[in-house]
Amino acid sequence: MKSYRPRVADKILLRKLEGKGAVLIEGPKWCGKTTTAEQVAASVLYMDDPQSKEQNLTMADLNPKRLLSGEAPRLIDEWQLAPKLWDAVRFEVDHRGELGQFILTGSAVPADTKEITHSGTGRFTWLTMRPMSLFESGDSTGDVSIRELFASPDSIDGASRVDMDRLAFLICRGGWPQSVDMREEIALDQAADYFDAVVHSDVNRADGVNKNPERVKRLMRSIARNQGQQIGNAVIAADIESNDGSSIDAETVASYISALKKIFVVEDMPAWNPNLRSKTAIRSSDTRYYVDPSIAASALGAGPNDLISDLNSMGFLFETLCVRDLRVFADALGGEVYHYRDKSGLECDAVIHLRNGSYGLVEIKLGGDKLIADGVESLKTLAGKLDTDKMKAPSFLMVLVGVGDYAYRRPDGVYVVPIGCLRD
Repeated sequence: MKSYRPRVADKILLRKLEGKGAVLIEGPKWCGKTTTAEQVAASVLYMDDPQSKEQNLTMADLNPKRLLSGEAPRLIDEWQLAPKLWDAVRFEVDHRGELGQFILTGSAVPADTKEITHSGTGRFTWLTMRPMSLFESGDSTGDVSIRELFASPDSIDGASRVDMDRLAFLICRGGWPQSVDMREEIALDQAADYFDAVVHSDVNRADGVNKNPERVKRLMRSIARNQGQQIGNAVIAADIESNDGSSIDAETVASYISALKKIFVVEDMPAWNPNLRSKTAIRSSDTRYYVDPSIAASALGAGPNDLISDLNSMGFLFETLCVRDLRVFADALGGEVYHYRDKSGLECDAVIHLRNGSYGLVEIKLGGDKLIADGVESLKTLAGKLDTDKMKAPSFLMVLVGVGDYAYRRPDGVYVVPIGCLRD
């Protein structure tokens, strides 16, 4: 039996159980939600267990309270198969009057929410899980902590073991827990199999509508080609027609993307809206990202050697990997990750913003002195535009690189950190 690899979400889950009667863990299928919940659950109900699924669904209609019986915290896995359980859990939490009673896990938003009559406010809290960061999978040394960067240390020290070939593999393998300890060829198969499952099955579960698998593939290829870009549905439709020789309208694109979001495959990044000294117009559209870079690589049919041969494309998919990791780490700090772009073309790939108003600016570069210098210049330019009379100054400026041996603080105060030594 495989040993459990600790997750950043472990401590978050324990904290949330202390503060609410029920915790809902959401995230893509196969990212480790159930396994993480099992570490603290005292009893478990697997709603999709083939031997008892029909009985479970019947009982959810007739007597949902029976399914909630068991030692707390009770884990209800794939709860969305029986949406009535939501109100039953809420009612039970109210009447027990105790915290930490239930953990619900789900890899999709319920296709039909008509049977949910209460928002769960005050009873539920939410926890989003994603595929493993490099630190969780053991591919980052964890020498440099995001938490510590917010204290603005005068120096940092870290080393990375990730070279270009290894980075290309990690992008294509992704952070799927089951694939982490597999030999490379088999690990890469897992990402391709995940993509196929999304195309042929999972995307249909999101809204109960059967979709043309080839159309789904073309759409997902287009999103993969546009990782980290602010593009609308009409632009994706045009990209599909230009690159795949087939037509699809913007309305269909919107419905397919909505389904992908409901199964947590697509997780776009909202725009950051700071106080600026100038009246520069800020672009407020979300930026397109998959929840894991391996989905983009699989959609493009690209393996590690393909990325090494096309460093431009590798750079975009590396950005997706970094955004995944930064989101995992920001969750541990009670923060969110945003992007910044304005009409002048100035951008910042990631802004880690904490609830207390502290924030760090991050530029993501594959590596190399010139790209690092470009990232530093961009960060300094944005920092100079911020109105620090109306908001805090940034806690740190960081260029996050894919290939680099060491982490260090430059004389101008900007941190240069390889992704292979970063942690929460």
